[in-house]
Amino acid sequence: MIPAIIQNLNRGIRLLNSINDEEYSNNSTAPYYSSIGVHMRHILDVFNCVLKGIDKGIIDLSARQRNELAEINVAVGLAYFEEIQLKLSKIDPASLERVVQVKDDLGLGMVTANYTLAAALIQAHSHAIHHFASIGYIISQLGIDLPDGDFGYNPTTPRGNTVNK
Repeated sequence: MIPAIIQNLNRGIRLLNSINDEEYSNNSTAPYYSSIGVHMRHILDVFNCVLKGIDKGIIDLSARQRNELAEINVAVGLAYFEEIQLKLSKIDPASLERVVQVKDDLGLGMVTANYTLAAALIQAHSHAIHHFASIGYIISQLGIDLPDGDFGYNPTTPRGNTVNK
């Protein structure tokens, strides 16, 4: 599980290594006017919430860092990716079945549910892929090439001309 997550996060690193700060922070793409950097920072913040909560067994997905420098500066974004990947690589695989409490505000207040650590990481990984797809739209609008053909695709997504089958 951890190697697959790290492999997917490497796609983000490849993208950041191929763009400059102006492209990274460009928020001119409609309809949401968010930047590649905002999405990348958000992805990493969710992983950071999971990682910060492991020791106490309480993961608060609403306690995100929101480091604005990680949204506008490629070097800071890359450092954040490396920090998250290093922490992920140190997770003991035996701890993945440990039950943790996951808290989040779903719009009507905080909700807490029991997950395994593996389930929380799967959710963070799926969330990252979802945001990579949004980033894919932004980079296509900015005329930037995708770092690889799998960027933003869930492994279970059909390819080719198959739509919603």
